[in-house]
Amino acid sequence: MSKRCYYETLEVDRSIDEAGLKSAFRKLAMKWHPDRNPGDQNSEVRFKEINEAYEVLKDGQKRAAYDRFGHAAFEQGTGGGQGFGAGFASSFSDIFEDLFGMSGQRARGGGRERGADLRYNMEITLDEAFHGKTAEIHIPVSVTCESCSGTGAKAGTKPKACSLCGGAGRVRQAQGFFTLERTCPGCQGRGQVIDDPCGACAGSGRVARERSLSVNIPPGVEDGTRIRLAGEGEAGVRGGPSGDLYIFLSLASHELFQRDGADLHCRVPISMITAALGGEFEVPTIDKGRTKVKVPAGTQSGRRFRIAGKGMPVLRSRQSGDMYVQVVVETPQNLSKRQKELLAEFDKLSSGETQPEAAGFFAKVKDFFGSRAAAS
Repeated sequence: MSKRCYYETLEVDRSIDEAGLKSAFRKLAMKWHPDRNPGDQNSEVRFKEINEAYEVLKDGQKRAAYDRFGHAAFEQGTGGGQGFGAGFASSFSDIFEDLFGMSGQRARGGGRERGADLRYNMEITLDEAFHGKTAEIHIPVSVTCESCSGTGAKAGTKPKACSLCGGAGRVRQAQGFFTLERTCPGCQGRGQVIDDPCGACAGSGRVARERSLSVNIPPGVEDGTRIRLAGEGEAGVRGGPSGDLYIFLSLASHELFQRDGADLHCRVPISMITAALGGEFEVPTIDKGRTKVKVPAGTQSGRRFRIAGKGMPVLRSRQSGDMYVQVVVETPQNLSKRQKELLAEFDKLSSGETQPEAAGFFAKVKDFFGSRAAAS
């Protein structure tokens, strides 16, 4: 069966540069690595093909020879990508941590692992977001075991190096003409084992506790704001550093205001009389104050009035947003007989000058139907 083109194997064009070639290799190597596809023979074959293609194309001289002669350039034993040579070690090392995360650090750190990050969801009111607050929260968290100081071993004893991997945390296994490196099954990558575990933490080096923390919420926070408390997450395994605590804020809905960034919006119903003749009304502000809004005569429903500086504070800034008041003209309901008579009388006295928008619209409607009738 004919060999697949190296460029097709890496899913790139022949004109690709060195950086693009490396990026494509990283992506495919991570996808098809046997550790990510245990028991999949096709993954091992694809991984070998990807490595072979990259070993040739990353070398300028080999790539030039391949571009000119194809696979025939390496059929006499001069080629490039057979096995896991020194070249592979250098080209693949930069994606090793992408594939295996903290494994290398765990082994070198004597089995110590960084603790997990924690998430805490907190709902606050719009008023609290405006003024800021200090909140006390209680979270269940794993802390370093005091009995063993986080080592996981019984007092008076110590963890020892894993005999299976020699403390490296990883073991190598030859498969055909290439070698795979996997997490050590004896110590799960920690490089150490505990013969006599601590009774208080069962060898984990951590115990569960409820912790109380004081959280400062600054003025101006928005829905979805994330607050990071470094080192307040889960304790590390066997003396490793603690993770972080992330507090995600959500804002409860407000009965009067809707928020848009630093601006606040408020809808206020006004009577038809106020809209027609003009007037004023008073609205509350988020800072617990009040302000008057003047409505000019002939105000239409939906008009907005801007009140500068009466919105939300901008986070970590002295600036503030604005408040927008939108008026909605309310149609009268449950009218008495006399009220209906007065409105009917008003309607008779109305003209295009008193209702210019309606008059203009229906004039266009009349022209529209008139032009269609003329055309037919």
